[in-house]
Amino acid sequence: MRLAPVLLAGAFALAGCGKSDQPADAPAGGDAAVEAAAPTIEPTAAMGEQVFRRCVACHTIDAGGGNGIGPNLHGIVDRPVASHAGFSYSGAMKAKGGTWDAAALDAFLAEPMKALPGTRMAFAGVIDPGDRKALILYMETQK
Repeated sequence: MRLAPVLLAGAFALAGCGKSDQPADAPAGGDAAVEAAAPTIEPTAAMGEQVFRRCVACHTIDAGGGNGIGPNLHGIVDRPVASHAGFSYSGAMKAKGGTWDAAALDAFLAEPMKALPGTRMAFAGVIDPGDRKALILYMETQK
């Protein structure tokens, strides 16, 4: 009879209903307690190089590299906004002014279209703060 394996599988599935997924020795307090105990990983430039792979569809970062859909980003950290020669920036980017320091890059990379309405950078952003920090560290090495 083929019905027995199906019933047996259903019985095992129901046996686990209502039971916690946490091991018996897990700290009380749930996920927050586990997250608090988890070690944090400090972002590095090497990690940022991996994050930069999201950018290569539009940007290059090599010294002397050409512009793509977006400008070459070599030396972007501490460079004036909208200043890479040979790239046609949006009016919003030209009007922004200032310098691409770490704080400005962090704010822009989090949500480009929200941080600078009118930008042509159609990218949702780098949501994770650790990824943004790593990306900026990587870009700082590209001078």
